[in-house]
Amino acid sequence: MLKHLSSQERRTLANRGALKRKNPGKIRLSVFRSGRHIEVQAIDDVKGCTVCAASSKEKAFTGHGWNVAGAEMLGKIFAERAVKAGIANNCYFERGRYLYHGRVKALGDAIRANGVNI
Repeated sequence: MLKHLSSQERRTLANRGALKRKNPGKIRLSVFRSGRHIEVQAIDDVKGCTVCAASSKEKAFTGHGWNVAGAEMLGKIFAERAVKAGIANNCYFERGRYLYHGRVKALGDAIRANGVNI
């Protein structure tokens, strides 16, 4: 069983595998947040590619990635890209190890409010 991985890495892989089995054929909206930035990307697990993404590291992003207002701005930007890519009705939100609170919640709510059904 993947003994070269730590217990946290094995748990991460198991959780992602469970999500893929529960939501076959759906696009996964994966969130990453650090102390200064927040990123979201839409991943098609069947094809193994990223459909669209948005990050607070982009030069066009004018807000701050470390606060709730910046996460809301990023959610709006991502939702526009997701609607343009045609994945607005075929995706689910994967928050990863982060609690659904603060910036992650603001990001998810902003994505929903701007036309993506997650």
